Amino acid sequence: MSHRISKVNELIKQQISEIMSRELNLKPGVFLTISKVDTSIDLRYTRIFISVFPERETNYALETLRKETYFLQGKINKKLFLKVIPRIEFVLDKTEAEADEVEKILNDVGGH
Repeated sequence: MSHRISKVNELIKQQISEIMSRELNLKPGVFLTISKVDTSIDLRYTRIFISVFPERETNYALETLRKETYFLQGKINKKLFLKVIPRIEFVLDKTEAEADEVEKILNDVGGH
């Protein structure tokens, strides 16, 4: 990954985190964390990987983000000073859930 893309990813992560914490209305007790931002080399698209707590609220959180994508996109467009503003897409980060599943399997195998 180029240094420029890395800087764009960090900038988008910082800006979208700030916007989400101030202006995204989630029901009480639901928390979103941006785990990773992956922007295409041509800067046309960026995938924002999120994790949700509690996990049972994942569908609710993703649906809320999808409904608010245009609002969030508009906010990020005003904050980024780039020739091309990437189109954002929210993706569930399954890394932690998959790691928990692997650990459970290993514990089951090791316990027998």
